[in-house]
Amino acid sequence: MDERKLVERARKGDLDAFNELVIRYQKTAYNVAYRILGDAEAAADAVQDAFLKAFKNIRRFRGGSFKSWMFRIVTNTCYDVLRARKRRPSSSLDGMEVELNHTPLGDSGVESPEEYAIRQELNRLIQEAINSLPPEQRVIIVLSDIEGFDYREISETLGIPLGTVKSRLSRARAKVRDLLLAQEELLPVRYRLKVGADSNLESASKA
Repeated sequence: MDERKLVERARKGDLDAFNELVIRYQKTAYNVAYRILGDAEAAADAVQDAFLKAFKNIRRFRGGSFKSWMFRIVTNTCYDVLRARKRRPSSSLDGMEVELNHTPLGDSGVESPEEYAIRQELNRLIQEAINSLPPEQRVIIVLSDIEGFDYREISETLGIPLGTVKSRLSRARAKVRDLLLAQEELLPVRYRLKVGADSNLESASKA
């Protein structure tokens, strides 16, 4: 069914219509939350909380991009989790185990065990670099370079000007590139030049 019609029905209290919207966005929502939070359980909880908030507030949706509206709730929920962690230093991202099997950056397709191990190591290093970013930069680089949102979608989702999106993304990419290059000896050999020349995480991970 057309998304606009699903939204209209959901705004009238149709739970089946809302569940259809959830099905359409739950995978991307989880991937975004996972990359921002760096923890599978926290990401699952955040997404569940975000969808519950969306259902309770969907009558307030006044048109425009439902995707942007939905992901604003998802990212705001992740911000809440990060703020809570900041108040509890023992749960900081620096000490968190990265479980990249949940959300690999690239499409694994048919690959050898060695190729899989190389990709997983690169993903681990990228996730550690993302974890080191300030939340406002972390969110933007996840939406842009991991999930492929365009600048306009990010601007609508986060409620910030296009210029702010571009400047934050540029700073985030530069920091991630510098962090990866600082650990160049840990990068798989075939990715070293790629990371140095291209700061886009998705293209680096699929090289």
